[in-house]
Amino acid sequence: MSIKIVVLDGYTLNPGDLEWDEISALGELKVYDRTDPGDIMERASGAEALFTNKVIITRETIANLPALKFIGVLATGYNVVDTEAAREAGIIVTNIPAYSTQSVAQLAFAHILNFARQVDLHARQVREGAWTGHRDFCFWSTPQTELTGKVLGIIGFGRIGQAIAKIGDAMGMEVIFQNHRKKENIQAYARQVSLEELLHYSDYISINCPLTADNQGFINKETLSLMKPDAFLINTGRGPLINEQDLADALNSGKIAGAGLDVLSIEPAREGNPLLTAKNCYITPHIAWATKEARVRLMGIAASNLKSFMEGNPVNVVS
Repeated sequence: MSIKIVVLDGYTLNPGDLEWDEISALGELKVYDRTDPGDIMERASGAEALFTNKVIITRETIANLPALKFIGVLATGYNVVDTEAAREAGIIVTNIPAYSTQSVAQLAFAHILNFARQVDLHARQVREGAWTGHRDFCFWSTPQTELTGKVLGIIGFGRIGQAIAKIGDAMGMEVIFQNHRKKENIQAYARQVSLEELLHYSDYISINCPLTADNQGFINKETLSLMKPDAFLINTGRGPLINEQDLADALNSGKIAGAGLDVLSIEPAREGNPLLTAKNCYITPHIAWATKEARVRLMGIAASNLKSFMEGNPVNVVS
């Protein structure tokens, strides 16, 4: 059985350092790096299997693709697809769970270590000549902080939150977490607390919860006011979890010490976003998931999802 397969926006998954062989082995494959909304119908016409990362698949799109039987989202989040319309049309929609856990945890700690040691800043100062001819054998231009004994607060204690907790424990940090429901059989070094307690006591706060209608913008003026003035906020979850103007105000006024963000409410970042110029705010361009190792896993799971569907045993179904 060979089917027509179309990838609408494959560039972020594979900018040229991976192969599409596992998916192309399953049918006739056409890969587009990027697809504008006006080009979706032409490119997807006749496709039986469609892969998308960020291209939005609406009810109207689904209604006009009668051959379509499978939509594979090349990510964990699947809000880009109208899953209700897909279900009504008998189309299977799958996602890619748990492919980037270690990569995201690693970037969260890269932000934490940046605040603790400012390696890039000091390396640049050395390159610019600040160490050459210095009166002392060493210098530092920001406080140098040891993580041992500091409190790491994790909001959302799923796979990624627990991976971050494990690193924190290895660093000698006290780990507390908040989760929307009580967690059972957790690691002995992690303690569940209320959100208010976490905000009040944490030196570093890592946001790792999913975005829902109930928690959009929950990091705002009120919750930021509960944080310590020398605490740091890390977000590798979803941008809309934070009220960006409130966070910028808190950073610029010194109500908190800094923020490390891998996600924003609108991506790519737009000019005028107050966080782009906020004090001590470090923003990375949504790269937590993007290690080559994680993308290799993603590609493999995407191929496995389609293969399982073709064999009549679909997995990772979200429709």
